[in-house]
Amino acid sequence: MRSYDPDLTPAWKRSAPVPEVPADHDLVVEEVSTGFCGAVIRCEAGTVTLEDRFGKHRVFPMEPRGFLLEGRVVTLVRPSAAAPVRPTRTASGSVAVPGARARVARAGRIYVEGRHDAELVERVWGDDLRIEGVVVEYLEGVDDLPSIVAEFAPAPDARLGVLVDHLVPGSKESRIAAQVTSPDVLVVGHPYIDIWEAVKPSAVGIRAWPAVPRGQDWKTGVCHALGWPSDNTGAVWQAILKRVHSYKDLEPELLGRVEELIDFVTAP
Repeated sequence: MRSYDPDLTPAWKRSAPVPEVPADHDLVVEEVSTGFCGAVIRCEAGTVTLEDRFGKHRVFPMEPRGFLLEGRVVTLVRPSAAAPVRPTRTASGSVAVPGARARVARAGRIYVEGRHDAELVERVWGDDLRIEGVVVEYLEGVDDLPSIVAEFAPAPDARLGVLVDHLVPGSKESRIAAQVTSPDVLVVGHPYIDIWEAVKPSAVGIRAWPAVPRGQDWKTGVCHALGWPSDNTGAVWQAILKRVHSYKDLEPELLGRVEELIDFVTAP
């Protein structure tokens, strides 16, 4: 009597086994048939929902060999209900470092225009900044930026990065920024009149940020146009800030500039 393998498929035709990976929240994978790459935001009833860097959602069946993880074919499986949920990414999209301690503050700094700017940077990049030891301070405007830079006394081991609102050709801000010429200072900016506008409208539930007539206070004008209370713009901002959960809720024009400043200040 001969014994036979119940699987009569020739060995050369058989697929090599692939690892099974729990579809944990924030796991970044690529779906093999479409090339869609995104982070897991939901896993239920044999399907997984991915969100790409632009906020687009796609639902895929969790089929065997259906995804790529860091270039390797894997089979996604439903995560154990008892497994602890640990974010794999920070709010800025960087790889999270569980248990990492804050680094002693560097001599270098990042300056932003106002309190709201500082709070938004902390909201999204706070974990990264603590690991890198970068302190963010706000200036209450940039009218005196050249003298502020001179007082800071930037040096190769104490670089200064400055984020400026409405840094567009011909603006007052661009003329002030042009006066800062130290190689140890990087001044960058976004095109928005106010940092509120760097938050994607969809994140706060509006179709678009309204146009405010020149000469009118921008925040007050926005509140009037949207029917928001205009007598306490600080409270309105806190409500906006709560709707920002990660870099996906911010406009690219701000994202790139903040990353550029962090790289400049932390460069060896």
